[in-house]
This record gives sequence, C-alpha cells and structure tokens, in this order.
Amino acid sequence: MTAVPLPYRVTDARPETSDTVTVRLEPVGEALPPFAAGQFAMVYAFGVGEIPVSVAGILPDGGLLHTIRGVGAVSRALYALRPGATVGMRGPFGTGWDLPLAAGDDLLVVAGGIGLAPLRPLVLAALAAPRTFGRLNVLVGARSPDDLLYRDELADWNHPYCGVVVDRPGPGWHGRVGVVTALLDEALFSPPETTAFVCGPEVMIRATARDLLARGLRADRVLVSLEHNMRCATAHCGHCQLGPLLLCRDGPVVGYDRAEPLLAVREL
Repeated sequence: MTAVPLPYRVTDARPETSDTVTVRLEPVGEALPPFAAGQFAMVYAFGVGEIPVSVAGILPDGGLLHTIRGVGAVSRALYALRPGATVGMRGPFGTGWDLPLAAGDDLLVVAGGIGLAPLRPLVLAALAAPRTFGRLNVLVGARSPDDLLYRDELADWNHPYCGVVVDRPGPGWHGRVGVVTALLDEALFSPPETTAFVCGPEVMIRATARDLLARGLRADRVLVSLEHNMRCATAHCGHCQLGPLLLCRDGPVVGYDRAEPLLAVREL
C-alpha cells in the first residue's frame, strides 16, 4: 500500500439510485497493489477531503469499481464526479473476505443497503468458481425498491437462491417486505457446513448474526464487516478503534467470535 495518493481517472459513472453511483476508476500512471474483496481504499476528492470506500469491483486491468452514496461533503463530491475527472487513491487497506476459508461450504451472503457493495466482488468470485463451493445464497435488504443496488445483476446471482426484501414497498412492488433475516427461511444451506458473509448497518449485523448462531452456524464462520470512522487508514490515529481492534488494520472484516463481545458493549 502507499501513504501518498496516486491519481486515478473516472472512466465511467453509472447511477444506481437517486443518491448512489458506481464509478470505474483507472490508474493514470502507477497502479496501487492488487485489492482483495472486502478491502477498502482511501479516496481523495481534491480540495474536499478523503474517505474510505470499499471496492465494489476488481478489474483485471488494475481498475476498480466503487459504489458511493452521497451523504457527506466528500461522498457528495465523489458522487458528482463524471468521466474524465481525477481522484487520489491510497490502499489497499484492511482485511478482506476470507473466501478460501469457505471452500466446500454453502455460502450465505447477507447485505443491508449499501453493504451490498463490498460483498459484490465476493459474489462474483463465488460464481466464477462454482465447483469450489456449495450452494450460493444471496440475501439483500434495502429501505425501498428505489434503493436497490445492482438491479440488473441480481437475477444472475440466483444460483440457487437470491432473495430481496425492502422495508417500505413502493408502487408496483410485489416482492417481500420486512427485514433481511426473514429471507433465511427460504435460503438453501446446511448450517454446520456454511460460511456466512454479512455487511450492513450494525443493528442488521447483530440481528443476522444472532439468527445464524441460533440456526447452528459457528461464530467464527460468520464473517462481518464493521464500519467505524476511519481517518488515517494506517492504524495511527485511533479513530476507528473498537476495543482492542483498530478496524482499518484489524478489520473491517472480522469473525463474529471477535466482534460479538465488542458490539455488546454500549458506545464502545
């Protein structure tokens, strides 16, 4: 990884929702070292600031896909970028999804909201190696139908099961309404031989992990991605500390056997 941002150019910007875009970034010169699914980059909007953004796609030519929701000053500046614009990139940072750990297992991918973005490379990697894993289940929750990401890809992920649920239905919505854990009853997996990958709001992570443990999954086979305020991404500033963990270095992906006792402490 590098502590000095390298220039990357926006070559494509595809709207996902009214406030979310997926941008394709390609190195202008030197490229960053290879990323793994689940890791993140520090993306710098010149003159505004930098934020951590998980990779939503890892391209063979060194390019990266990032799905960005415009909610703060920096993310709004990145959301507004169009092809030809340049950003600064540092990385790769953090731990990734340990997909080799799940070899031979059923896979259970559970995403809430924009938490689907860092799980997308994992899903694509699993689909590319169908004989390596058991059954692939993708469970997606969103606030409303208008907030769903990667709509044109979801049908391709139905091998054998991809379920979608929304909190609030909109006009013309005929799918499921409720919380993402309700889809567990429809997924096809054998708990003793399943590895789960979970990303989304903290309350959703805790509820999902609780249900998975109750169904017989081991806590260390429930991998979760934790979001805290990351500033330096080099484990020096302490902003992303969660108990003994510095999530920019020790996370964001950790086993729930490590995460559960930390998430149980209020305001830790």
